[in-house]
Amino acid sequence: MIFSIYLSLPWLKDLASIVSLPAAILIIGGIAYIPGYMSAFLVASLLLDRQPVFKDEYPSDSVSLLIAAYNEEQSIFDTLKYVADQDYTGEIQVFVINNHSTDDTEEEIMRAKRELDLNITIFHESQPGKFHALNNGLQYVVTPYVITLDADTVLHPSAVRYLVSRIKSSPPDVCAVAGSMLVRNSRKTIWTRVQEWDYFLGIASIKRLQGLYQGTLVAQGAFSLYKTECVQEVQGWPDAIGEDIVLTWRLLKKGWKVYFEPLAVAFTDAPTTLGHFAKQRSRWARGMIEGLNEIKPWKQPQVYTKYLTGINLVMPYLDFVYTFCWLPGLILAFFGFYWIAGPMTLLVLPLTVISYGLLYMYQKNYVFNNLDLRIRKNKLGFVLFILFYQMIMSPVSVWGYLQELFKSKRVWE
Repeated sequence: MIFSIYLSLPWLKDLASIVSLPAAILIIGGIAYIPGYMSAFLVASLLLDRQPVFKDEYPSDSVSLLIAAYNEEQSIFDTLKYVADQDYTGEIQVFVINNHSTDDTEEEIMRAKRELDLNITIFHESQPGKFHALNNGLQYVVTPYVITLDADTVLHPSAVRYLVSRIKSSPPDVCAVAGSMLVRNSRKTIWTRVQEWDYFLGIASIKRLQGLYQGTLVAQGAFSLYKTECVQEVQGWPDAIGEDIVLTWRLLKKGWKVYFEPLAVAFTDAPTTLGHFAKQRSRWARGMIEGLNEIKPWKQPQVYTKYLTGINLVMPYLDFVYTFCWLPGLILAFFGFYWIAGPMTLLVLPLTVISYGLLYMYQKNYVFNNLDLRIRKNKLGFVLFILFYQMIMSPVSVWGYLQELFKSKRVWE
């Protein structure tokens, strides 16, 4: 980072003559200094990471599994079938909470109950909102561990076993373990092709980084395991659009730790259109702001958690600078005005490919090979992910920040 600052001094001087020195520092800091530092920190940390071995790869503790379902007639049976096919030897009690569905979701659940070798109980929740459904199911959980699973997500046969193995192999103050999410419908559209690489490289690597420092910031509701007593102690899932984010931060505030298990793999359906993608990711950005509003980074009890949530504190600044400075600067460069972007910008590409190459090798050698999975060929998606993904993500995130700032109506779909 220091070397980058040294190299940028002529750029800083030229830009300052146009927009003033303070503005130039804010712009260059948001598009170069801080992102460069974060990338270097990520790669260096992951190169040093050594996942602890399991103390018991075949635990048999009873677990409860909560599935909140709203109009999921197309997917709920498959989701339950993959739960039934788990190689976990312990009892899995499945609670499906029908969140006021208006289609044939309940009929599909009843079909699964008849046809699958699975202990399924159905509850009904009339109040809209995933947090209402999960809290409804939580009150019936008597097992020491509870797993949440989205109704459109299917599990690798060993997913539950690896989640339970990780928490059983962890120190007593670990209260949750996040599973690893990958894209199932990556062949559906060009948008799902691009998102496949985001899940495979981006999201997985960030969770590994956070897990390394024992502060995974989101035990995502799509597939994560929690100690039941810990979730109950923080009063379950909160009334928030990012209910899993706020829940995780409440758990961290208690001084507990949250891990990540890369071998506990689940496959989810990514948004197939740009509009659906924008709604999902703006909702995630808004959920992050909800978490920051409720629990400030400096109030987290552990040093690493302060640091990791502190990084989230600067994300709105980075996204605003990228959206309103970097993207216009890229357009100006096409007309010969190299105030913000220029030919030297292309040097970022080989560095990006190298860093993602390291992450790719880890995912291939440690995760996919061990799970007998094959990486799909998706070269076009990778190129689009490298070149254009952030150009979409930052404006979408800014949209989510503004929604939370102006308290727009919350929409989960």
